[in-house]
Amino acid sequence: MRFIIRYFFRTLRLILTPFMLISEKISTPSSVKRSADEQAKVDRACEDLALYQFTACPFCIKVRKEMARLGLNIETRNAQHNDDHRSALETGGGRIKVPCLLIHQDGGEETWLYESDDINKWLQRQFEPAAN
Repeated sequence: MRFIIRYFFRTLRLILTPFMLISEKISTPSSVKRSADEQAKVDRACEDLALYQFTACPFCIKVRKEMARLGLNIETRNAQHNDDHRSALETGGGRIKVPCLLIHQDGGEETWLYESDDINKWLQRQFEPAAN
């Protein structure tokens, strides 16, 4: 019975994945506008970040949309199909759960931030342009 249930959900995921990715492309918001200097500063700050994610995870899609809206060039690491990223996520963050934002801080410390809402709030606090 477990075999049937497992393959039912794998098949369902295989069928739904293209629709989820197309939906992401269609509904991704346009990026906020920044000056070239401001964007360069944001890009430098993003070099200290990495998002561990699965391609078709709806919560990962939610974070990637917010990254696009804020105009962030954050490295994405696929923990579903890359064993090195998967083991780094488990070793550093303590569990294999996505999305997870790895934040390299001054002094070499690392923070592993889980939960899409928490990640989006953190990104907004750090990178949301000030209202004019």
